[in-house]
Amino acid sequence: MSTADLDDDASDAVIDLLETTESVLTELQDAAERHETITAQINDTGHDAVVETADAYRRATGLLDRYIDSATGTGDFQAYVEFQDKFLGCVEELPDDLPAREAFETAADRLDSRRLSKGDFASAREDLTPAKKYIEQLESYNQTTDAIKTARRNVTLHRREINNVIDTHDEALAFADVDFDVPVEQLLDPIEAYNDQLTSEFDEFVATASAAAVIDFLEYTDSFPLVPFQSPPPDLRRFARESPDASESIPTLLKFASYSGSKLDHYATDPALLQTTVAVHQTFLERLDADPLMIERPPPTAGTLRQFTGEAISVLGRFASEKTIAHLRTIRDQSYHDTYNRLRTALRAQTELDADERERLRTGIMADERDALVDARDRLTKALRQTQSYIE
Repeated sequence: MSTADLDDDASDAVIDLLETTESVLTELQDAAERHETITAQINDTGHDAVVETADAYRRATGLLDRYIDSATGTGDFQAYVEFQDKFLGCVEELPDDLPAREAFETAADRLDSRRLSKGDFASAREDLTPAKKYIEQLESYNQTTDAIKTARRNVTLHRREINNVIDTHDEALAFADVDFDVPVEQLLDPIEAYNDQLTSEFDEFVATASAAAVIDFLEYTDSFPLVPFQSPPPDLRRFARESPDASESIPTLLKFASYSGSKLDHYATDPALLQTTVAVHQTFLERLDADPLMIERPPPTAGTLRQFTGEAISVLGRFASEKTIAHLRTIRDQSYHDTYNRLRTALRAQTELDADERERLRTGIMADERDALVDARDRLTKALRQTQSYIE
């Protein structure tokens, strides 16, 4: 399925992905065709012969570059003799069937003279032009190989992005049979009532209870892994057990910790200990909240919710009202009803899908998008498989 086959209401992001698919595939195809063309040219001559001719061209032009000043005109006779020996010797060693061997011989004949000029060197370089194409072929081969590697990398990264979007579509399509009109407030209202009441009471507990009581509460929750409060640091535990100042509330202790040493002496029994514990752990104390006891929206599965409420009720008994605990029991009791999973799934869908996604899901557009994405992924995979041998 192509972009043109999708409904006009298809996701712009999906359309962009499909268009990018065409772009990266074209890039790879163009690189592969250029690579095939230059490979065929090299194979027509023979890879070893091309490499040998290119090496000979490099050696010959290297000698021209090195000796153009010293071996020309009335300059260094020793350099002239040395150049002659090296250049003519280089040509004589070439195989008889070397491609463009005549070009090397023509250059050698031109340079086999008792006196050489810079013009002779320039002409000899022109004589070697037929051999130059073999260097250009190897350079083109390397360039197209690099282009294929780059194009394959782009295809691989794009396929990974498409995979992620397919996974997202699969998650959304799992809600295809959801009834979005079910009364999710039956589940949501008790959760919100519980969370609101819980937050209010926990904040009051932290604000008014003694620091010793709050730290003792946090230590108590260590036994309940499904209620994951952060365990208090060891020195804060010792402070709560040993310091008379731990009878003050946490807000009061945090205020004391901001005082200067001379002022703190008037308020704290052990100012030094207070500063080395409360002040050091100020962030930990300020961030205490009821989140570990709250029920998320949507709530967990029925089994997980029952396990959580079993531990949470024990923890709530240390500070919460019976009203708050009753809210939690109401939520737990709903998990035993046949409607719980249906309401939870509908709430998940409402939470995880926006209005556009829900409409595309309802009309089947999202399923079509997934089909188009899977087709694009298959084409990308095929292109990678077909060009693998080009980089080996």
